[in-house]
Amino acid sequence: MQFRTQIPISKSNNPINYDSKVLSVGSCFAENMAEKFDYFKFQNETNPFGIIFNPVSIEKIFSRISKQEWFEEKDVFFHNERWHSFEVHSDLSNSDRQELLETLNKAVTETHKQLKEATHIIITFGTSWIYRNLEKDEIVANCHKVPQKQFSKELLSPEIIQKSIQNTIESIQALNSNINFIFTISPVRHIKDGFVENQLSKSHLFTALHQVLKTHNYFPSYEIMMDELRDYRFYNEDMLHPNQIAIDYIWKLFSENYVSEDSVPVMKEVDEIQKSLRHRSFNPESEQYQKFLAKLQQKIYVLGEKLPHIKF
Repeated sequence: MQFRTQIPISKSNNPINYDSKVLSVGSCFAENMAEKFDYFKFQNETNPFGIIFNPVSIEKIFSRISKQEWFEEKDVFFHNERWHSFEVHSDLSNSDRQELLETLNKAVTETHKQLKEATHIIITFGTSWIYRNLEKDEIVANCHKVPQKQFSKELLSPEIIQKSIQNTIESIQALNSNINFIFTISPVRHIKDGFVENQLSKSHLFTALHQVLKTHNYFPSYEIMMDELRDYRFYNEDMLHPNQIAIDYIWKLFSENYVSEDSVPVMKEVDEIQKSLRHRSFNPESEQYQKFLAKLQQKIYVLGEKLPHIKF
């Protein structure tokens, strides 16, 4: 696939390998990349509190994780027959309040442990637009379809975002001073805010983030999408989210610059096994297919002997 230009990307001094433990958090694009980590069987955890778009909400959740501050009854509310928390995505909402609190506090405990053990953290920021709950005067990560009149919509200034990112870094480093940060800005445009407003939002993220990048890595996923993949053939039907071709291409550039060269042969082995596992025979009982399955199981066994954490 040929493109008009090539975005310069700095190679990581501490590349990801199969011994690495990666935590990915942030917008929905973080999950696109995490799916690639999962496919290639890297040790990876993604969005333990669901998709979070804005920097202040990401800061708030990492502060809670770092200090191991449990969610309490005051942190949840009942709406549309379910219990929610304004700090997390609606995927975690529950019809039972106690179950929700147990789920959230388990996530705090597990993510606290994961952060201590993680070698890399990838943080993807989505927007500078935030919603503030008027009753609590707090920025929320998700409105959970609560009536809009209960919120004010605001645009975070670059100064506030910069401070928020720095606070996030400090919270994480308090648990793990050796962790490697990789920051990126989601290539998904938030058109519901408006075309001009989306550009303003992204520009505030860029301005703030590049003030704290002197000692951390930045991967230009937004720039790749907007410049190299600007044609709409690289978008899903909504014309906003990158399609699989775009995700594959962005992952290719990411892996070339942030994954160690030693891991490439293993990735090829994993890819071959994944493709073989998806193969469906017209005649599953045939001798030829049984030989194919036996050979496949042997490949899985050999790879598992080298890297026991890889499971298919």
